[in-house]
Amino acid sequence: MTLPSSLQHNPRLSTWILIENDRLIVQTGKVELGQGIKTAIASIVAFELDFPISRIDLVSGRTSEGPEEGITAGSMSIETTGASVRQAAAEVRCHLINLASQHLQVERDALYIEQGLVKQHRGNESLSFSELLNGKQIDMEATGEPAPKIAAASETLLARIDLPGKLTGGRSFLQDLQIPNLQHGRIVRGPSIHHRPTHVRPLDTSLGVVTIQDRDFIGVIGRNENQARSARQHLQDAITWQLDPSLELTDGTDWLRETDIGLLVVDGTPGDEPIPDVPPCHFRATYTKPWHMHGSISPSAAIALWEDNHLTIYSHAQGPSLLRDAIAGALSLTRDQVTVIHAENAGCYGHNGADDAAMDAALLAINVPGTPILLKWEREDEQRFEPYSPATVIDVATNIDHGRVQYWSADIYSQTHSGRPFGMQGASNLIAAWEQAKALPRPIPQPGRGNHSGIHRNADPLYRFPDRRIVKHLHRDQRIRTSSTRGLGAYANVFAIESAMDELASMENVDPVAFRLKHLADKRARAVLNRCADLASRHLPKPRDGYKTGYGFAFAQYKNRQTYAALCVFLQVNEKTLATELDHAVIVADAGRVVDPDGLRNQLEGGFIQSASWSLKEAVTFDRYGTTSTNWDSYPILKFSEIPTVCIDLIDNPKLPSLGAGEALHGPTPAAIANAIAHATGIRVRQIPLTSDATRRAGLQD
Repeated sequence: MTLPSSLQHNPRLSTWILIENDRLIVQTGKVELGQGIKTAIASIVAFELDFPISRIDLVSGRTSEGPEEGITAGSMSIETTGASVRQAAAEVRCHLINLASQHLQVERDALYIEQGLVKQHRGNESLSFSELLNGKQIDMEATGEPAPKIAAASETLLARIDLPGKLTGGRSFLQDLQIPNLQHGRIVRGPSIHHRPTHVRPLDTSLGVVTIQDRDFIGVIGRNENQARSARQHLQDAITWQLDPSLELTDGTDWLRETDIGLLVVDGTPGDEPIPDVPPCHFRATYTKPWHMHGSISPSAAIALWEDNHLTIYSHAQGPSLLRDAIAGALSLTRDQVTVIHAENAGCYGHNGADDAAMDAALLAINVPGTPILLKWEREDEQRFEPYSPATVIDVATNIDHGRVQYWSADIYSQTHSGRPFGMQGASNLIAAWEQAKALPRPIPQPGRGNHSGIHRNADPLYRFPDRRIVKHLHRDQRIRTSSTRGLGAYANVFAIESAMDELASMENVDPVAFRLKHLADKRARAVLNRCADLASRHLPKPRDGYKTGYGFAFAQYKNRQTYAALCVFLQVNEKTLATELDHAVIVADAGRVVDPDGLRNQLEGGFIQSASWSLKEAVTFDRYGTTSTNWDSYPILKFSEIPTVCIDLIDNPKLPSLGAGEALHGPTPAAIANAIAHATGIRVRQIPLTSDATRRAGLQD
């Protein structure tokens, strides 16, 4: 058997599983972002080793120990870490059985494991894991030979291990860490990342704070949080900021078309083939999305300590090892001089401000050796300085013959989705690295060429279109800072594909589900779509006076290789205001072998709600000098009162590999909502957010 990728890179079993005092210490490089990965990993090991989950300690995201697994992103944790730890546990089980067989002088088949004990089928003697190892660890490499156990989802259903502290007010988050002599830090920046301080009036030393300035990097340290916040505000008001006119922002998204990099995407992968022209087509449409924020409910934070020529950082970054290398490079340290320990904060959904806050904390800490600094961004810091999900413009053109799409073309214009910090020579993606005296420049964005990555994720439809032309166009301009947000390009691409499929079905006067099925050969894709249509047919909308009701379908397989998801949204549109209210959603998903059904449902429902918020409300706004969306009033998100009822149906395939599901609904959601608005009103809205103003404008254009 070929080892799972993470296990190939970290083959030593003791890197993953340690046995100490009749407890299991399970280590993973993936981190908890609120998606329940700790529970999923612990449950896999608990099942595979027949071990009580209450005696499993999960250690994740520490660069000083455990496997190195890069970034927790792309809905790949179960596929990579889950598969790896499952195989590692299977090999540990095999080794323990071998040891017990030798110790008890019985055949392997005479033994089994139950509740952390190796027992005999005939006999009363049993041995714990610790007794078998006698203080040693299983310090051997995985072979891939022992086969993991086969389990139905119900056999692995376990309660979330990370929730009790969060629900009872326990110490669950980075901000809850109790560290002696902790002091508090804040950073001071201008209206945008491009503004530079031209005059800094020193703080009154009687305020009891320390001011740190390293060229354009400015921060304050106080004994308590109030001191730090007051000093920050004082400096913010006292500093004169300047912006290079060449860095002023341009309104709208039309400038995204002004690109000089275009790559033809074939089977989900960009190449250097010549780009053909678009022939005359029956149908043409343009779909757009704005810049989106991550919208983390709590702003970014980090704790840093510089002591004995070593930097220790507590961060909620998605990639602790990448952050370690990025900060080491920015501060001219070796990677051995930096340890990053993951600590939870509000969900990040991609590359938000977590990495930058860690770098800010590190720069402050280095100036006060031996003093731990808790650095918190303010709400306006988070919303001004984090990297955004890039705006996207997509031109779709198609030809239909005898009810089938024969030709499909999509030109996708966007900025980079790949601005994460990592160890690189002579450049950095961290704000403070650009500001310090030993400044590093920003790297020039390069077009990603991975399969279904970045701008072109899910751009190649799963549908059977005989002739297709898909082109990604990268705009290198980074006046608006962009990077990874949940789903990357899949959100905009699936919105365009699934909206167009509904428009084409309407043109052909065909049921939208039947039209999709006509173009789908994949049996699992057809199964989720058919099941969704069946469940949706059972829902009875409740008409209201003054409202038009509608429903809309959408479908995608994330990255064309992960979870299959079909969605039907029921909604109502106010006849006077054209405001949309969500009523009900039906979700059907096939994620292969289901490890944790409750966790999977949470991921699907959470993804749908987040995407619905993006689709109905969210858009970053700018003036010529920077972001004007600096609070929740200027960047509204979906309220609890606006969340619809949700029905989720899982198609379990226990003999098939588990598939990543965290981003499966982000693409189908905007399309399903737009399709439902069109069904209710006859108005096709192709511009996100799908607000009443957007609907009104689209109606006037029609």
